[in-house]
Amino acid sequence: MKASRIAAAGAVSGIAVLALSAPAFAHVSVQPEGTAAKGGYAVVDFKVPNERDDASTTKLEVNFPTDQPLASVMPQPVPGWKAEVTTSELAKPIESHGKQLTEAVSKVTWTAEGKGVEPGYFQKFPVSLGTLPEDADQMVFKAIQTYSNKEVVRWIEVPQEGQDEPENPAPVLELAAAEDDAHGASDSSDAKAGDDAESAAKDTAAAASTDDGSGDGSDTTARVLGIVGIVVGAAGVGYGVLAGRRRDSGASA
Repeated sequence: MKASRIAAAGAVSGIAVLALSAPAFAHVSVQPEGTAAKGGYAVVDFKVPNERDDASTTKLEVNFPTDQPLASVMPQPVPGWKAEVTTSELAKPIESHGKQLTEAVSKVTWTAEGKGVEPGYFQKFPVSLGTLPEDADQMVFKAIQTYSNKEVVRWIEVPQEGQDEPENPAPVLELAAAEDDAHGASDSSDAKAGDDAESAAKDTAAAASTDDGSGDGSDTTARVLGIVGIVVGAAGVGYGVLAGRRRDSGASA
């Protein structure tokens, strides 16, 4: 009898712990698809779970940090949802692809055109972002979640290192270290290969010009031209291989 009471008490305690910890797993979050590297572009997913039993999530507003403006923000279409992008004027213009931008996206709002995110389900909202900050380790996106019963939950509290997670934490995107410029490396290799080929051709031509002009001059000239052809051909093959590597590197990036 005593053992049964202890087991029952343990079960009740376990349920209570789960009930108290559930909200920590149910907040709006953001995760990259792959790597979100500093100074680069990334596709990130804003994940919205529905922790309510009697209401659906019908609206999500994600606010973008004004102190870390992004030149490009493009939401991916999500079936059953309408996306609206809001831009605001920047206090300080930013440069992107050689152009001065005076405004940037400040908010993206998704509104359900149907039932929305029903109880027991979650929805991902993908967005392409760039370029990501080079001088920061993370980006904070404050989000507002609205339910079909008009309830509004504001996920706007910024988590602090060394402290417990707040009750309504804002989504935080962790940024990885900047990636090497593979394109620049390939370009340098191509240029070096071209310079080596040109130098070899010049050396071969110089050797031909020092020929004593004897009766076998035509044979020497033919041999020189053949060598030049081989050098140029080898350089072309090497350049083709390096160019292929550059295209593969660009595609993987």
